[in-house]
Amino acid sequence: MRWRYTKGLHDLGKGAYAWLAPDGSWGWSNAGLIVDGEESLLIDTLFDLRLTREMLGAMRDAEPGAAGRIDTLVNTHANGDHCHGNQLVEGAEIIASAAAAEEMAELPPEAMAGLMRAMADDPSPLGQFFRKCFGPFEFEGIRHTPPTRTFEGEMSLSVGDKTVELIQVGPAHTRGDVLVHVPRDRVVFTGDILFIDGTPIMWAGPVQNWIDACRRIVAMGVETVVPGHGPITDLRGVAAVQGYLEYVRDEARKRYDAGMDAFEAAKNIALGDYASWGDAERIVVNVDRLYREFSGDAAAPEVAALFGQMAELARR
Repeated sequence: MRWRYTKGLHDLGKGAYAWLAPDGSWGWSNAGLIVDGEESLLIDTLFDLRLTREMLGAMRDAEPGAAGRIDTLVNTHANGDHCHGNQLVEGAEIIASAAAAEEMAELPPEAMAGLMRAMADDPSPLGQFFRKCFGPFEFEGIRHTPPTRTFEGEMSLSVGDKTVELIQVGPAHTRGDVLVHVPRDRVVFTGDILFIDGTPIMWAGPVQNWIDACRRIVAMGVETVVPGHGPITDLRGVAAVQGYLEYVRDEARKRYDAGMDAFEAAKNIALGDYASWGDAERIVVNVDRLYREFSGDAAAPEVAALFGQMAELARR
């Protein structure tokens, strides 16, 4: 690998940067920066204000084009670890897909802070698991800062002389996932369409959209792929995520057809090589979503119940 998986800012060359946050587990997300001349575009903020300040400080130290004001911020999707720091990018135009903007409002940071207060002394396995996932982050004092501009489908932006393509591929991981592609630099920032060496989690689906998104990345012919979580990769990393999705889809279908319930199926599927990926308990959410897809059930997932099942599986 050309880049080590270490915390901090990584220069990809030609005015492109990746911010990495090992170990890539719950909430430890990546972000990106594109600069050309005096213009700058930030891809995602982080899960809390402390982490976002640290990242912005490193970016401003590294790049004169980001030393003043960030011109544009793109949120790749609605999860808080990719947008909770938005309030610190003052004056920037904030862009997201329309579906992502709608989803952001459903679990704003103020609500996350309330959940953490409610779980603070919960001795149950669910409470312990929730604190393990989200306890390292500080949600108090974060203000919901939504996008100022939304789009559907595709959108093209200019950063100096560079063209930046925004491509909506959700619903997949969430309802409004967006890829950020810089053709001239042969780099793509994928948000949580890619978890590298970590288990993807399919909150929205359908799975075919996610598989198609992986194929879309491969068709770009990019050299550098910055995932939402995990180390910088290339097209081999894309193929690995696609392989996981196809494998779990096929194994879940066998168990659905055999009449096994979703949680039993999640516990029963042998992950093989994928068992070494972090957060393997997320298969609970993936199988639940696949079962709903197989049955035509359009209801929203029961998130609290799924976290309880993940907590049980993670203890094994």
